[in-house]
Amino acid sequence: MANSAFGTRGIAVAPHSLAAQSALDVLREGGNAIEAMIAAAAAIAVVYPHMNSIGGDGFWVIHKPGFAPGAIDGSGRSAQLSSIDWYATQGVHDSIPFRGPMAALTVAGTVSGWGAAHKLSKEIGGRMSLKRLLSDAIYFADQGVPITASQARTTQAKLSELKDQPGFAKTFLTKGQVPTMGSRFKQPTLAHTLSRIAQDGTDSFYRGSLADDIVADLQKLGSPLRLSDLQNHHAKFVNPLELKLGRTRLLNMTPPTQGVVSLMILGIMDALKGWQDNPEGPDFVHAQVEATKLAFKLRNQHVTDPEWMSLQASTLLNKSLLKNLAAQIDLNNAAPWGQRTDPGDTIWMGVIDDSGLCVSFIQSIYHEFGSGLVLPQTGINWQNRGCAFSLDEMHINSLRPSKKTFHTLNPAIALLADGRSMVYGTMGGEGQPQTQATLFQRVQAFGDRPQQAIERPRWLLGRTWGQSSESLKLESRFSQATFDALKFKGHDVEWLAPWDEAVGHAGILIKQTNGLLVGGFDPRSDGGVAAY
Repeated sequence: MANSAFGTRGIAVAPHSLAAQSALDVLREGGNAIEAMIAAAAAIAVVYPHMNSIGGDGFWVIHKPGFAPGAIDGSGRSAQLSSIDWYATQGVHDSIPFRGPMAALTVAGTVSGWGAAHKLSKEIGGRMSLKRLLSDAIYFADQGVPITASQARTTQAKLSELKDQPGFAKTFLTKGQVPTMGSRFKQPTLAHTLSRIAQDGTDSFYRGSLADDIVADLQKLGSPLRLSDLQNHHAKFVNPLELKLGRTRLLNMTPPTQGVVSLMILGIMDALKGWQDNPEGPDFVHAQVEATKLAFKLRNQHVTDPEWMSLQASTLLNKSLLKNLAAQIDLNNAAPWGQRTDPGDTIWMGVIDDSGLCVSFIQSIYHEFGSGLVLPQTGINWQNRGCAFSLDEMHINSLRPSKKTFHTLNPAIALLADGRSMVYGTMGGEGQPQTQATLFQRVQAFGDRPQQAIERPRWLLGRTWGQSSESLKLESRFSQATFDALKFKGHDVEWLAPWDEAVGHAGILIKQTNGLLVGGFDPRSDGGVAAY
């Protein structure tokens, strides 16, 4: 097992080492954690393109000691033209396609989130220019970076459904073939687009000549997005959801994300006893899987665009409700499952600076490579987040014009009772709240160090990216005894590879009570922790 990384003045974690290093360089130059995260967000969009893009969405949870926590919703709405009737006229009646122009129906909001974060940074004394913060990303796109094993593997796995999408082969293949790990990957058109954003500001993505170029390509390719959709978009500052467990404060993102699910799982587990004996044992796994089932059931009934929800998300965090849910769990028998979960593809990153400013950030294009569309004038790979909408008018997440779809994304921060601050999260669609809760319990309930908590074998209920079955999946480093005990309790269990990306790319950073910093990264990713 690798050791956790330590720092004294600043620390960053990312699923690609170059993004973590970009954040650290900003910290070394006197930038704060928000500025460091903008640099990392831009870099990761270039160096890990199968997981995220500037054509996707992003969410931030931020905490500065002595101030109220804050959050930024950088997600986009559906096109004003898009509706259930519009898809019917296109011959689409059952579900929105995962790939292609009709999957590219929502505004990409992450760049607006960078802009909102940059504004916030200036308000608390940040001095770094956008040009400086995007400089690494521009260089990586222009001069190229080594292809990771994850990118090569994912490109091969999804080649049949992506190779014919406009712009995909030109951007992500080498003479029509999947690029090999370690080969140089350049994106010169995207480099020029990032340079335009650095020069003209993030607002140019939505209002300006860059926006004109983006929409011209989208419209020509057949997307329902129009210039007015981009012009009407703005990132939104919100108050994060909060759950108190004693003197510990848990922070997560508001709807349309499933941040409330992460908090519900931990609230249910707090009210439940009898699972605390072994972080890799069947009692812990069973209890948390059962808590996850209950939380998912309520999520599926209620969580969508907050403007379309019939209740406040905070209602689902009521202590009496969580206690009643915990009482429904049978510690010896698995409840029926049989629900459909959704795959998802994302990056999560964290930064803490020497002032204790904590940033938890997540950025995504939904499925691997999103819609598969790469816009010719800008080199932007556009997300397919809108395919999460339902074409059933009665569904909680039914498609409507200018509506935000349900998001799997949810960045987390925990302000622990002993005075430590913990920034944590993961990629992995439906696996995100499951892994978040697991990381928290391993640190808080079992006393794991960050790297230890991440490297222990993990599990996944349902599907995530690259998976199609709804079973309970365990990495094969779990003991046979744990596997057999879970099967005996009634779970439909199957093995995953020993270090399987299906369970996510996780990370943890902690500011200790003595002011020192410690962090862990996921060896299932291409990432690292950078600290000084």
